[in-house]
Amino acid sequence: MRMLKRAALAALFAGIAGAAGAQDMKTLAITYIVEHPALDAVREGAIEGLAEAGFKEGENLKIVARSAQGNMATQAQIASEFAGLNPDVVLAISTPSAQAVKHAMEETPIVFAAVTDPVGAGLVDNREAPGGMVTGTSDQQPYEPTLDMIKALVPETTRLGIIFNPGEANAVKQIEDLRKAVEPYGWELVEAPAAQSTLVADAARSLVGRADAVLLPIDNTVVSVLEGVVTVGERAGLPVFASDVNSVDRGAIAALGFNYRDMGVLSGEMIAEVLNGTKPGDIPVAVSQSQDLHLNAASAEKMGVTIPEDMLAKAKKVIR
Repeated sequence: MRMLKRAALAALFAGIAGAAGAQDMKTLAITYIVEHPALDAVREGAIEGLAEAGFKEGENLKIVARSAQGNMATQAQIASEFAGLNPDVVLAISTPSAQAVKHAMEETPIVFAAVTDPVGAGLVDNREAPGGMVTGTSDQQPYEPTLDMIKALVPETTRLGIIFNPGEANAVKQIEDLRKAVEPYGWELVEAPAAQSTLVADAARSLVGRADAVLLPIDNTVVSVLEGVVTVGERAGLPVFASDVNSVDRGAIAALGFNYRDMGVLSGEMIAEVLNGTKPGDIPVAVSQSQDLHLNAASAEKMGVTIPEDMLAKAKKVIR
């Protein structure tokens, strides 16, 4: 009889513990507009940052992740799915992803990542005091150091080619800012729009003979198929530069920027704050301050660019 009572008590306590564990389990929904190394690094970094803050997948955190595969209609469907799921917080990686989930989930805490202009995108009213249910991390950086780098490596530059998706608010904002940024250099900005990833290679080819160098903005449509642009650059001797350091590993000659995994870790820390009870609107939008130089000497040689030894010496990473 005593054995039966003990067994019953053990079962009761196990049930209570199980119920408590279920109550403690938090749900994080993650969505991103397309898969490419920079956005993948953000996602991986966020999970790492959450784990360091005590939220570990499978223990007290359930993660549901969805990629829109570069399709805005799919992104809207994912946002609707997440609204039905009712997660504790959403991580939206990229501007279009963040816009979609904010539209569909007004009462759900949202942390965005890799958004260049969160105010212009309508995600927050103020970076320092976002208010509402949205905050996150921005990848906005000054353009002058990148333009100086291009000038140092391709001194003859007077026409800077830029490929972008005119349907992505993040990219359009960058083009507007770049038009102003190149004015003191006396350069012409040669624009090559590509509304979808299948048109990016054609846009790159259209710049051959019209541009002296190409700068790829932080544009998910373009970055997702960056290798096609690199191939055009190598065949035509047209130097290709990037705005994110992950793209240098994939063939761009150079980029100044920060590590997107570090941005992800920072985003994960912000998500942990929200899960611990802080309102998103009370957390300021964060911007990485690092400007690390990454160089691809092999790509530079193929595109007819010689990298000075002093620049190689000060680079954080050189691919040879």
